[in-house]
Amino acid sequence: MTAHLPVLRVFALLLLVFSATLLVPVVVSNLLGDGAQLAYAGAILITLAVALVLWGITRRHRRELRVRDGFLLVSLVWVVVPVFAALPFLFHFPQMSFTEAYFEAVSGLTTTGATVIEGLDQLPYSINLWRALLVFLGGMGLIVLAVAILPLLGVGGRQLFAAESPGPIKETTLTPRITHAARGLWGVYLILASTCVLAYRYAGMDWGDAVIHMFTTLGLGGFSSHDASFGFFDSPAVEGVALVFMTLCGMNFATHFLALAERSPRCYWADPEIRWYLVVMWGSVFAVAFYLWWRGTYPEFATALRFAAFNVVAIATTTGYANTDFALWPFFAPLWMLFLCSFVTCAGSTGGGIKMMRALIVFRQIKREVIRTVHPKAVRSVKLGGAPLPNKIIFAVLAFCFVYMAIIVSLTLLMVFSGLDIITGFSAVVASFNNTGPGLGQVGPATTFKSLSDFQTWVCTFAMLFGRLEVFTLLVVFSPTFWRK
Repeated sequence: MTAHLPVLRVFALLLLVFSATLLVPVVVSNLLGDGAQLAYAGAILITLAVALVLWGITRRHRRELRVRDGFLLVSLVWVVVPVFAALPFLFHFPQMSFTEAYFEAVSGLTTTGATVIEGLDQLPYSINLWRALLVFLGGMGLIVLAVAILPLLGVGGRQLFAAESPGPIKETTLTPRITHAARGLWGVYLILASTCVLAYRYAGMDWGDAVIHMFTTLGLGGFSSHDASFGFFDSPAVEGVALVFMTLCGMNFATHFLALAERSPRCYWADPEIRWYLVVMWGSVFAVAFYLWWRGTYPEFATALRFAAFNVVAIATTTGYANTDFALWPFFAPLWMLFLCSFVTCAGSTGGGIKMMRALIVFRQIKREVIRTVHPKAVRSVKLGGAPLPNKIIFAVLAFCFVYMAIIVSLTLLMVFSGLDIITGFSAVVASFNNTGPGLGQVGPATTFKSLSDFQTWVCTFAMLFGRLEVFTLLVVFSPTFWRK
């Protein structure tokens, strides 16, 4: 146990940092007098007390974290921090169970955007702000933020960054030091955030809605302050702003960083992942628009294109916004959208799913195997960006994809076993595991996850955590080998 005390020491520091974020909604709540002040005061006191006690116990246990420590710390953060993030919900909604509050907090921090709360339009503004702020923090990751700050306290960060970053992000090409890389990524994140909030305001949102939807757009989380999501605004201009920033945030933030550093857009064209991301996603937009127009869902192609563009991009980027109930569309369209959310976003983005990079590697490996079948003596490598990939990377990607599919099948069977219909069970698992938000059936865009039982809610909660940490981070910690000396 003493071997893990340095990990708990860093966790205590992270919990102290997290407690400071609760000051944002408590200040807003006091300024607006929205009645939620006591909920945040209690949450801050409990979080701060636990962090200080843990720090007092472990403060003398200081050393550089190893790779194993990084996996343990990341798992601790994403499993335990939502307990404290859920406290404002528990204190403000006396009827809310811990299961629902923890689900809501995990949904925010994992940028899933699924909710069990109904009547969003009537909530205190600060509660909606807290939900959105969780998405914003989870978007780039509390750990990436931590490695930009904690070196000042003598804590290394490379192992944390590698375990936390969403996808195989190429931090070594950014800056020589991991701390500078994390700061650079957060710099890009904040530049996009400030631009996004101004664009939303200019498009017609008030400042309150602009801030909330900026948080959830940047994090690709999909929480809204309105039950109707973007259907509340019914504005092509507002939807256009969301489309632009959802598309940008579905790209690798390392590429944004390099483009800004080199002051050239050539980085985007040089990244094969982004090219395929744009082609597949926007090709699907036009295909779904044509399908909806052809099936008579919308009488005019322009109208079909508007609704297809917004909802396809929102689901493909795992944001989860909606401006209409797309579950009422002909079934192929929402099913295709769920398929897209499984792989479209880029590695190093704030989106979920397999990521386009892995999908490309699998596709090219399949192509290589087909060629080998026809020409057994042919020597052909799998290339990405013009460079051949070592087999160990290909094997790791194939293993990831197998585990990804196995988890989806297993959790879907659990959901159906618990009494859900196959459409609701499957879509709830896919939407949770890919950190997308709305599914189909009982968990469609016009409803919430509140109708699920406690068991079904916990299944979705674990799916969100596994998806956010890309499976292996948690699997490593759960393996017996990890705990052997």
